[in-house]
Amino acid sequence: MSNWLLYTLVTVLAYVGMEFMAWFSHKYIMHGFLWKWHEDHHLPRHHKTGFFEKNDRFFLVFAIPSAFSYMFGSMTPHFWVFFIGVGISLYGLTYFLIHDVYIHQRFTWFRQLDGWYSRGILRAHGAHHARTEKDSGESFGLLVVHPKYFKKRTRKQISEIKEH
Repeated sequence: MSNWLLYTLVTVLAYVGMEFMAWFSHKYIMHGFLWKWHEDHHLPRHHKTGFFEKNDRFFLVFAIPSAFSYMFGSMTPHFWVFFIGVGISLYGLTYFLIHDVYIHQRFTWFRQLDGWYSRGILRAHGAHHARTEKDSGESFGLLVVHPKYFKKRTRKQISEIKEH
């Protein structure tokens, strides 16, 4: 296998693997023992003070394996590890653009998106944020969400969501 093919494959696998890691971290770490860091992210916008949240610390935590992969891959004969860092970084950029920019509108870059997939992601994330307690969440992923979020909602479903 040529090097560029190996590096592309490693990058794609790291990127895809990060969706699972994001789901796992969100469900068991953020809604687990580090809830105190994540809790403010579930507050309504009008209860927040300032631009940053304690939840933003996770950006730095998730950057550590990427930085390590860049360093280890470039300082050892295992250059392919560098591309694990590339995959993690690309997922981090995707996460930032979809979660912070598009979903939470922390920046006003993508307000005009309105497609089948973007609406499904918004619904899934909305369902996740409909509950503010540590243990009562659903839909912990970002890019891969349950198919039910891609279906049109009935009036009854919308009223049930509003009751929670």
